[in-house]
Amino acid sequence: MKRVSAINAASLLKRDFSNNRFFSSSPSSSTLQLIPRCDDPPKPITFNPLYNLLPNTQNPNRIVDVICSSLNQRDSLSSNLHNEVKSLIPHLGHREISRVLLRFQSDATRALAFFNWVKSDLGKTPNVGNYCLLLHVLAWSKKFPLAMQFLCELIELIAKEEEEEDVFNVLLSATEECNWDPVVFDILVKAYLKLGLVEESLSAFRKVIAFGFRVSVVTCNHLLNGLLKLDLTDDCWQVYGVMCRVGIHPNTHTFNVLTNVFCNGSGFNQVNDFLEKMEEEEGFEPDLVTYNTLVSSYCRRGRLKEAFYLYKIMYRRRVVPDLVTYTSLIKGLCKEGRVREAHQTFHRMVDRGITPDCVAYNTLVYAYCKEGMMEQAKRLLHEMIGNGVVPDRFTCKIIVEGFVRDGRLLAAVNFVVELTRLRVRIPFEVCSFLMESLCREGKPFAAKHLLERITEEEGQKATPETYNSLIESFSRCDAIDEALLLKEKLTSQNQVLGVDSYRALIGCLCRIGRNREAESLMVEMIDSEVKPDSCICGALVNGYCKELDFAKAESLLAFFAMEFRIFNIESYNLLVKAVCEAASGYKKVLELQERMQRVGFVPNTLSCKYMIQGLTQRDGLMSEI
Repeated sequence: MKRVSAINAASLLKRDFSNNRFFSSSPSSSTLQLIPRCDDPPKPITFNPLYNLLPNTQNPNRIVDVICSSLNQRDSLSSNLHNEVKSLIPHLGHREISRVLLRFQSDATRALAFFNWVKSDLGKTPNVGNYCLLLHVLAWSKKFPLAMQFLCELIELIAKEEEEEDVFNVLLSATEECNWDPVVFDILVKAYLKLGLVEESLSAFRKVIAFGFRVSVVTCNHLLNGLLKLDLTDDCWQVYGVMCRVGIHPNTHTFNVLTNVFCNGSGFNQVNDFLEKMEEEEGFEPDLVTYNTLVSSYCRRGRLKEAFYLYKIMYRRRVVPDLVTYTSLIKGLCKEGRVREAHQTFHRMVDRGITPDCVAYNTLVYAYCKEGMMEQAKRLLHEMIGNGVVPDRFTCKIIVEGFVRDGRLLAAVNFVVELTRLRVRIPFEVCSFLMESLCREGKPFAAKHLLERITEEEGQKATPETYNSLIESFSRCDAIDEALLLKEKLTSQNQVLGVDSYRALIGCLCRIGRNREAESLMVEMIDSEVKPDSCICGALVNGYCKELDFAKAESLLAFFAMEFRIFNIESYNLLVKAVCEAASGYKKVLELQERMQRVGFVPNTLSCKYMIQGLTQRDGLMSEI
């Protein structure tokens, strides 16, 4: 790109682009307006003649001269200068910063030293105009990486401070004052892309082209890639159309991106016509990336016949398929359930000297697990380890899930233990999934043994969720001592049990007749700000009813009703039934009903049934009824 010395950029603004729909749909926005200047708006400069009686280091009118003189004598601004011009620093505004940068527009090193001194030592924030002057200085001196760095910094600064200034407009305005290189506008488009601001990059690209500047094909390719990732396929074709119109010659990378656009969009069936046209008109020859894109797309759509046809065409055109090609074919066959053929293709790949990676192995392992062929999946895993390919999280996860899905939990445990012996690190989430599966199937001791093994050998810490699952499982199996030990271990780590764990513990204690301990756990639960539920209420009431401690059961029902607004009608009916069966007498049953009604319990059909049955059995009223 040719460098351009300081020219009047206003002539560029007179061009009319209103006929180009790519840039604007509104006639009023067909040309861009520049801001007045790149620095602060002009202010009247007042020269006080008395300032000239002061030394230069104290004369506000001489601050630019003092700084420039110091920079000409040394490569950096030292703290000594800071002390020399200390009284003048309040007078160093954005306008003065721009004047210093303009004086060193042909000396990027000193301009950069001054700019960093202003930012770092003085703690001042340059404005957009100051940044743009520095960018022109750096681009003119061919310091493109530094220009990219400061452009990204400027874009982030504008976004952070929510300014509405347009970097392109200010850069263009600055061309009237200093030497400049058009490549700075190409860098601007790339800077937005580097920060992930694809739509802003597209807007900058449109402005750059509209004002007659060139953008490199490399930048265009990056822009096309960014638009493709956002699924903005229409914008991709618009950018490609502009490239052709303004004479930016596409390269192989461009056509590969456009092939991807076809493959990801609804026009996949037109991709062959597009490639044939590019071969005839542009002389484009599909390369490995092109074929891999097409093969992958055919396989994703289940069109394996066309995929394998392309695979054969690649050899005819002396394009050797690589790992990506074979992995796509293997994945396509596995997706169709043709696992045997997929494994044959895998062996063909190995025979041709291509070393499979973890993704290729995982594709086959997943297919075998999906078909329930767990032994084949294990053999493939051992082959994988033997070839020096380390299984990743996905490999371990799919095999363990396969065993669990088949109900072979102990086989899954043995598999995990075997991998640890082979020094394969098992992700804790995989072990956690297996332990939770064991807990759900009522095998908490096996789950605890696995937990102890991985914490000792792998040095991994169990999560509170894992402890809670173990506590619940032990409680369901009435192994209350093991559950309480785990509870103590968890609380010693300042962790709070969940409501499910408390519910399981209290339910277990009540089932085995340890109601006082269960009630103590409920108090601890409330102190920990964990709200009990109706299941806990029911377990405690049922436990005390078994002990015939009806007063305690009644007090608990009232407590839950008044404190937590939990009216457990099932527990109330259970208490009524127990009182009636204990032959407590007609009067006591009615008194219980009256007290419960005052709390808020309303008897239902079942409550009345229990009361009638109890009263008739007790008082011999059956004949009268």
